[in-house]
Amino acid sequence: MARVTVEDCIDKVDNRFELVLLASHRARLISQGASITIDRDNDKNPVVALREIADETLSPGDLKEDLIHSLQKHVEVDEPEPDPASMIGGDAATVFADQSGEDDDQPEVVTFDRMSEEELLAGIEGLVPPEKSDDY
Repeated sequence: MARVTVEDCIDKVDNRFELVLLASHRARLISQGASITIDRDNDKNPVVALREIADETLSPGDLKEDLIHSLQKHVEVDEPEPDPASMIGGDAATVFADQSGEDDDQPEVVTFDRMSEEELLAGIEGLVPPEKSDDY
């Protein structure tokens, strides 16, 4: 039964590898309790998933999006960038730069992080030189 089902699914999903990914994802969803869209007919979950794809009761595009979403560990959300004025800290050195081309007399605030000489030397000492090889 499964061989005939795979041959039926190739019309819906061109790539056999992608078909395996989609059907296995759908079979896992069924085993987790998702409702099936066809009669089970005493078939196991992978065969039911293939039959759902073959009968087009599920869209391969929707399955693909669901698979991608399930594999994502970090979903990037577009958020507005923070205001640069709110990022100015108390322990940063402040330098005033001239605003060229504007009539305003208020200078623009530019900040730099401070690092002591001891912190700089400690960071440099922590660096390890690359190993020499005979290839060079």
